[in-house]
Amino acid sequence: MSSADDATPRSAPLEPAGVFERVGGMEAFEQLVEAFYTRVETDEVLRPQYPDDLTPGKRHLAMFLAQYWGGGDVYSSERGHPRLRMRHAPFDVTPEAALRWAQHMSAAIEQLRFPSDVEALLLAYVQRATPTLINRLPDDVVELPSDDARPTDG
Repeated sequence: MSSADDATPRSAPLEPAGVFERVGGMEAFEQLVEAFYTRVETDEVLRPQYPDDLTPGKRHLAMFLAQYWGGGDVYSSERGHPRLRMRHAPFDVTPEAALRWAQHMSAAIEQLRFPSDVEALLLAYVQRATPTLINRLPDDVVELPSDDARPTDG
């Protein structure tokens, strides 16, 4: 996982399915999840949404990430299809909570000093995936604008 891996010549860009092997397998994802959860444990917005025992969640997240990044069906063989939106529905994933999740995960990724191509893929995933899990708007958003409320060019 060191930056020295950056000097390895590559004939083609790294594909997501190749990340698992490139970072050294499941252990790398377990380390990533530990680094992430260390931050969650002290976050006043996120921590209350997690159960007292973080161990099962850590395992599930490590398996999910490992599967997504090329580690085989380690998650789905035990837990079924990830169904991320459904699994997160009971939690208040507000824009603030999503942003904090993304900040903590990004910091954990950067902490582990993955090769630059791996880090770029992981960070891009965090940026892409985070907004899709928002399921609660802040209380001050009473009503979303309708199509009728949009300004027209004319």
